[in-house]
Amino acid sequence: MTAVFDLEGTLTAGETWKGLARYLKTHGKKAAYDRFFALHLPGALLAKAGLLPKRWYQNVWMKNLAGLFRGLDEAALREVAEWVVEEELWPVRKERVLARLFDHLDRGHRVVLASGTYQPVLEAFARRLAPGVEALGTPLELREGRASGRLAGPVNVGRVKAERVRALLGGPPDFAYGDTLADLPLLLSARHPTVVDPDPRLRAEAARRGFARL
Repeated sequence: MTAVFDLEGTLTAGETWKGLARYLKTHGKKAAYDRFFALHLPGALLAKAGLLPKRWYQNVWMKNLAGLFRGLDEAALREVAEWVVEEELWPVRKERVLARLFDHLDRGHRVVLASGTYQPVLEAFARRLAPGVEALGTPLELREGRASGRLAGPVNVGRVKAERVRALLGGPPDFAYGDTLADLPLLLSARHPTVVDPDPRLRAEAARRGFARL
């Protein structure tokens, strides 16, 4: 049996991009982040107003934010990831959802975290949970052991996430948990889909389709 959990909004109320922003501001890269923010703020405002597709612009943000970590080796990326989990994601973890995750582990189920967040951050969160919890996030490209500032594949959301989960598991998951409409392809692929604090659009889909709610 397999259980797949989204991260942000599902297992934690924290947001990776906010943690990364705080890391950069407190670790000598405030000016670089401020320039990045100023450049991307107009698009974010347009997306918030509905004039740009919100999910598309979030993916653009994630893709371009990776450039601020160019040159870091794997050890440094892991340090950044651990900081983000410690300072942003773990303090606002959702205990009731983690209890469900641990129940799956106790029952001997294979547990996978699948998220659009960067792979090192997702792996750091998985390490906080238990040995054997797997992480399937957005991969960062490494060249000669250092971050190139680019992604090694598409942002792991929507249909991309559902397809990658299916490829990892060799078939559809038995259980899946998500919180936004972007998680719908994953939820639809699961035998037992469950929504967690769903956004309005996913709430409507969940009610129409009879999804469980946690």
